[in-house]
Amino acid sequence: MTIWNPDIECASRDEIEALQLKRVQETVERCYTKVSWYKDKFDAIGLKPSDIKSLKDIQKIPFTDKTALRDTFPYGMFAVDIDEIVRLHASSGTTGKPIVVGYTQHDLDNWTECISRIASAAGVDKQDRAQMAFLYGMFTGGWGLHYGLENIGAMVIPAGAGNTEQHIQMMIDYGTTVLISTPSYALYLAEKMDELGVKDQVNLRVGLFGGEKLSEALKREVEDKLGIVATSNYGLTEVMGPGVSGECLEDGTLMHINEDYFYVEIIDPETEEVLEPGEEGELVITTLAKEAFPVLRFRTHDITRLHYDACACGRTSIRMEQVQHRTDDMLVIRGVNIFPSQFESVLAKYEAASPQWKIVVRREKGMDYTELHLEINPHNFEDSMARMEQFRRDLEEDLHKTLHIRIKVLLVEPGSLKRTQGKSKRVEYLRSY
Repeated sequence: MTIWNPDIECASRDEIEALQLKRVQETVERCYTKVSWYKDKFDAIGLKPSDIKSLKDIQKIPFTDKTALRDTFPYGMFAVDIDEIVRLHASSGTTGKPIVVGYTQHDLDNWTECISRIASAAGVDKQDRAQMAFLYGMFTGGWGLHYGLENIGAMVIPAGAGNTEQHIQMMIDYGTTVLISTPSYALYLAEKMDELGVKDQVNLRVGLFGGEKLSEALKREVEDKLGIVATSNYGLTEVMGPGVSGECLEDGTLMHINEDYFYVEIIDPETEEVLEPGEEGELVITTLAKEAFPVLRFRTHDITRLHYDACACGRTSIRMEQVQHRTDDMLVIRGVNIFPSQFESVLAKYEAASPQWKIVVRREKGMDYTELHLEINPHNFEDSMARMEQFRRDLEEDLHKTLHIRIKVLLVEPGSLKRTQGKSKRVEYLRSY
């Protein structure tokens, strides 16, 4: 067992909380003096940075949510001059505008440290060869893990998202021992290996999985089919990316939080009251060392529970459960965040599109596939099947440009989708774990 940074990961509760308070006060001062959105919020309620004298005083600070990040697009939440930014990342937004986050070199170094810890906790070391099957691009998915794995000395194979057979051949050729992907893609890889008859040529031993919930049932299936140890990690673009927390080998069910970089709370999503330790609620995160893009009390909308008991691995950090569900309507498909409102914005461009539609998420061969079922009136196309098919293809291409994943569009008969008296149920899941 390797603990990457035992001075922090095994620190006492008093030591951690003293460091957290110091960093909270520094972050609050930075937000107030450098970010006008925060200054306006503080001034509106008569709050000053000097009022934060204890960790409990954090509860005086207003929440931050995605609305603030969209309203200040692209650089309004940055706390440094733009020439200090060395990297940008972005997540998809619900109204066409992404949430843009920036990083100084110091931020990237801290991100690398966080990933080095969670990768070490999962059993990865410098003898490993880690194959990246996450998308490289504006999303944070692959990048943080890439540099953290290099930092611990592992060989990184930056395969990215792509051809599955090519991924498998690379595993065989390069002796890959660690897979970084969504758990659903890991299952698909296992199925493809069986189909090709090459599973005995693959030497995987560990999986670092994110982007989707890794339930106990799914974890067992992945481990059984690939012959590996499957571990979860958690993160989100708005506070850094992957690396907020990760599982250790000794426990395998709860994820250790990097508490020197993130202060976490659990609130009742309805009343916004902070809940007692051990209660289930919405995870709220305050960054503690971000220079470029600090956030105070960010509402993640992820429902989880925190554990404060000691772990057999020797780490003393608070641990979080797998995220059970969300308080908003966001879907996570193959690690990409998408919202029903994004479908609405695309459909609004087409006069022939009906207001009757639903999103269907189904699982085939271990992979999630998303379909848009759209009621259509054939008379819109003057009975021309060719024009109807062209409309369907155009819509698929438009959705791909907007969502960055492929969505299959199915045109269905008028009246075939179920109506409801209340709010329309836009999403149907036909998958199980």
